[in-house]
Amino acid sequence: HEDEFELYDVRVEVHDTGKPFVSHARVGDIFDVIGGRIVFPPGREASFSMYAMMAVLPFLPAKQRETHPNDWMSTDTDIASLDPACGARFPITRLGKRKLRHADYSAVPLRKK
Repeated sequence: HEDEFELYDVRVEVHDTGKPFVSHARVGDIFDVIGGRIVFPPGREASFSMYAMMAVLPFLPAKQRETHPNDWMSTDTDIASLDPACGARFPITRLGKRKLRHADYSAVPLRKK
């Protein structure tokens, strides 16, 4: 398949830091990003704070891609809440890599080499 590429599946969780939460985040809330989809675990309420989601969304495409081992995107995992007074932290964990196809994610055809 000439149009294949790899991305990491990633998991976002809500962790407690001992400080109060003010973003309606709940410890243990979780979702995975698989390809371009946000997937909630089966058997759990499909719920994640909108404000927590806003904090992590900008980082997800970079976390899905291979980065240099010295790049901070490779080493730093915890994303802070948008509200500096909120104690919630949202670690983004890389899971396994997945092969995807360009044609499944873009209407723009690949150029022939």
